[in-house]
Amino acid sequence: MSTERPLRADARRNRARILETARAAFAAEGIGVPLDEIARRAGVGPGTVHRHFPTKDSLFEAVITEHLEQLANQARSALQADEAGSAFFAFLLRMIGDADTKQDLADALSGAGINLGDGTLQAATDLRETFAELLARAQHAGRVRVDVDAADVQAIVLAALTAQRQRGDMARPGRLATLVLDCLRPDDGIAPPS
Repeated sequence: MSTERPLRADARRNRARILETARAAFAAEGIGVPLDEIARRAGVGPGTVHRHFPTKDSLFEAVITEHLEQLANQARSALQADEAGSAFFAFLLRMIGDADTKQDLADALSGAGINLGDGTLQAATDLRETFAELLARAQHAGRVRVDVDAADVQAIVLAALTAQRQRGDMARPGRLATLVLDCLRPDDGIAPPS
């Protein structure tokens, strides 16, 4: 039986504000942002931040975990869509569309030397499993090539993000990402090279 009491409404709001502020700060500046600065930007006292997140690593990990959980929820929603191919590609485009923040967080995480806890590892596993289901469903529907796996798709998503950033086409956002993602579509009977 858990002895943790649920957070009061004001404490939940403060925690959410701290996470939102930390997400933006870490994305823009990396993990070097002091906890007191995050508190100032969130409009709360340093003690409030330290009560929720005793260390910067714990705050950073909470941001990563929340992000992974949001992606997994979006993937689960996509699984409920009637048209598997459209849902799959819409999920990828949504990921790429807001990936500037995600990429910065991923870059910061890879350079931070933080050991991820069980909660974060579980959230990552949940996302991988849900995404694999989404991919398999789109492949079964004939909307995604059967010769790709989740690792291939991840590399292609990174390529789409890079292309979009290189071009910086603000007049037509997502155009290059869509072009890159088109390589995942079946070739209409053309066999891939051996």
